This record gives sequence, C-alpha cells and structure tokens, in this order.
Amino acid sequence: MTDVAQRRRSRGTGGGAARRAERTAVNVEVARFITRNIPNFEVLTEEAIEVIEYNAETVLEEIGVVFANNPAALDRWRDAGADVDGDRVRIPRGLARKLCATAPSTFTQHARNSDRNVEIGGKNLVLAPVYGPPFVRDIDGGRRYATIEDFRKFVKLGHMSKWLHHSGGTVCEPTDVPVNKRHLDMLLAHMTLTDKPFMGSVTEPSRAQDSVDMCSILFGEDFVQQNTVMTSLININSPLTFDDVMMGALEVYAKNNQACIVSPFIVGGAMAPVSVAGTLTQVLAETLAGVAYSQLIRAGAPVIMGAFVTSIDMNSGAPTFGTPEASQITYGAGQLARRLGLPYRSAGGFCGSKLPDAQAGYESANSLNMGLLSGVNFMLHSCGWLEGGLVSSFEKFVMDADQLGALHHMAKGVSIDENAQAMDAIREVGPGGHFLGCDHTQRNFKEAFWRSNLLDYKPFEQWSEEGGRDTVTLAAEKVQHMLNTYQPPALDVAIAENLAAYVEQKKASMPDAFA
Repeated sequence: MTDVAQRRRSRGTGGGAARRAERTAVNVEVARFITRNIPNFEVLTEEAIEVIEYNAETVLEEIGVVFANNPAALDRWRDAGADVDGDRVRIPRGLARKLCATAPSTFTQHARNSDRNVEIGGKNLVLAPVYGPPFVRDIDGGRRYATIEDFRKFVKLGHMSKWLHHSGGTVCEPTDVPVNKRHLDMLLAHMTLTDKPFMGSVTEPSRAQDSVDMCSILFGEDFVQQNTVMTSLININSPLTFDDVMMGALEVYAKNNQACIVSPFIVGGAMAPVSVAGTLTQVLAETLAGVAYSQLIRAGAPVIMGAFVTSIDMNSGAPTFGTPEASQITYGAGQLARRLGLPYRSAGGFCGSKLPDAQAGYESANSLNMGLLSGVNFMLHSCGWLEGGLVSSFEKFVMDADQLGALHHMAKGVSIDENAQAMDAIREVGPGGHFLGCDHTQRNFKEAFWRSNLLDYKPFEQWSEEGGRDTVTLAAEKVQHMLNTYQPPALDVAIAENLAAYVEQKKASMPDAFA
C-alpha cells in the first residue's frame, strides 16, 4: 500500500502532473532562420544563363524602362550616364550591373528582440507570412473583408508560430480603417504584438517615412540609421515600368539604410512572355534597373532581388500556381540572383484554391518546396495565402506554418557522423530483429523524425471516436487555442506610449480618406 500511495503522490506532484503542466503551458518557441545544408536545384545551363544575361542588357539598352512621374529619378539616371528620353530610361550595357555591385550580398535585419534577428542572403532562408489580401476567411465567418482586428490576430498567430521567422507586413488589408491611416495601425501591431522583425509601408512615400519615424521611436534614431530594421516590398509594374509611388517609397527606405525587395510582378502571358527564357530575361532586366536605382539613392543600401512569378490559365485568364513553368522560372531566377551576388526573394504558399482544401495543399506544397530548392533567401507569402492572394485564411495560416517545419528539417541535409551511420544499431539488431527497442533508437527517437503539430496520426478508431475531424477543423481549433493563450512580448512602457502618441497625432493631423 505504501508503494502504491507513493506512486500516486508522484503522479499528482512532480511526476506526470508536472509533465502535463509543461505540455499545456504557454511556450513561444521560435526556430532560428533556416541555413541550408543542401544544394540548390539549377535548371539553367551556363550557356542559357549567358544568353539571358546578354538579352536582359539588350532590353535595358535598346528598349529601356519607364520611370513614371519622377523627374528626380530621371535626373539621377541622366547623371549616372543613362540615355533619358521623356520618362524612358535606356541604360548602357554594363551600367546597371556595375551599380548593383555596391549592394550587400547579405545583411542583418534587426528585431526588437535580438534573439529574433534574421540574416538575409547566402545560404539562409527567412520565412514571412502572406502579404496584401483585402479579404479574410475562417471556418465560422467564411469570406469577408478584413478588419484591423483580423490583422492583429494574424500578427499574434505569427508571433506564436515556431517555424515563422518574420512578422511580415500587410498580412491582410484592414478595410475598416481609412486608407491614409491604416498603415499606422498595422505598424503599431507589428511593433507591439510581436518581437519578430517586420516590414514597412510602401503605399505612399510619406507612409514609408512614417515607418522610419516609428522605428526611430522603437529602436532609437541612431540605431535605425546604422542598422536595417525593416525589409519592405517594392513591386515593379511589369512590364518595364517603375511608378512614382513605389519608387518614392524605395527612395525613403534606401536613404535611411532600410532594405527593399525589388520585385517584378509577373503573370506569364500577361505581364511577361509565355516562354521561360523570355520571362527570365524580363525579370532580370527589371531587377537590374530597380536594384541599380536603389544604389543611386545610397550606395550600399540593402536590397533583395525579387521575382513573383505565376502563369495564367489561357482559357479563363486566371493566375495559376504550383505549375512547372513557374518552378522553372523561380529556379532560374535564383541562379541569376546568385550570379549578381544579391539576396533572392521568391516563392511562398501559393495556390488558386478558394478553400484550404486538397488543391490548396498540392499547389502550396509545390511552391514551398520550389522555394527551398531554388535558393530563396526571403520567402514572403509562406503561410496563409488563398484564392490567388485575394484571401488571408486563418486555418491555412496555421496549416502552412506547421508545414514550414518540414522545410527546416529538409534543409538540414543528411548527417554522416558516427551517430547517423547507426552501425551500432545494425550490429545490435542483426538479421530478423527490429529497431524499436535498440539503444540507438532510444537515444535518438525524440529528434529523429520531424512531426507535425497539427496533422492527425491517430488510428481510425480513435480518430472516429474524437469526432472524425478533418485538417481544417483541427486548424480552426489550433487558431483559437493560439489566440486564447497568446501573451504579448514585453515592451518598455515609455516606448509603447510614445508609439501610441505618434499614431494618435498622425491620425488627428489629416481627414479620413477611403480611396
């Protein structure tokens, strides 16, 4: 009886109860950004690369690019030696590449928690969530316009997602806040609800400046000028057009030593040729011009070569995702970026599906694995994307974020040390045995295999007794659990108050505008 009582006390105090408490406690574990120990997949031969590079320089020299409504940009190009005719800029062969040489091949983006800093470039891969959708979807409310409360929920989910390294930017577009003021609320959410790195606003140059000003409050003005604390998305109006809004934001960020992703927006057959080689030629020409311009603003400003690429359904005109052609372009653009010595942005959890269903899973898996193998350094849209980028899905956010763990595991490569060789296990078990109880398995089983924290591995009978829940249902339950257990990271009270005061003052200084 004494032994039984003792065992019961153990289960109720420091034994099983303690382990159960540990399992249910709020524990925000964040994985370090990925460093690949696997080779990149390359589809272009040396001859193909040289042809594409030559043709891209020809495009810049003979056809040129447009810098619309931006006289200052035209003056900068003229002073640099380009031929400027109206708003058309023709760049002599070799000039853009020479300017790009001052951009760093790697840089650090600092987070307010230094443990969350990320290294962008080299063999590294930084994962960031979906960006830009005006709609959200969840299992209860269906598809609807996004609100600022939805936005804050996504930031909280991103903060608690182990495999996600970056909070991103416009994880959804909060349509209940005026257009000219919503960037302030979004930035405030990223700065206060998470301590992961984030992106700035690019929808108007003054909003980019607000982003810099708010970062100066959060990090300190001197720190911001000497370090990179934002990585922001600058889209090119493909084909070959750089508008004044995007370039105005780039000018603000480059001037202040903040990173920009210079990214063509390519839908093959619509904004670029239908062929892989033709699209890669245009992508390279556009990124050469955009990266070079950032260096005209400030030599050495951090910049990422981007390539958002999808194909088009020639019957409906709708964009398609996870296709072989998009993969070939993404792999090829990675080779071109590495030749330039620039960090590379592409890929994501892309899909055209309206729901987080099998189509979404297939297309997203193809796109995510493509990104890992193509050498991407910054992967925007890595979780939450639905409906061709029109929808941010709460359930798909946690489904994708869970699968990002598989990318981490794959990127480790194959170890060949003495423990991995497992010769002791093979000797111990011998012919006809099994490895479940051997010493090597007991030492390694906890870390041997990646395991999803979402997907169901139970036998049918247990799964059925528990309600026969599908993956979307499990994801919805996980969303609620994460939001219910979320705790904000600590932030200095004075800094929080100063950020809130800045937002309040800026909002009060202008009337609401919803267009």
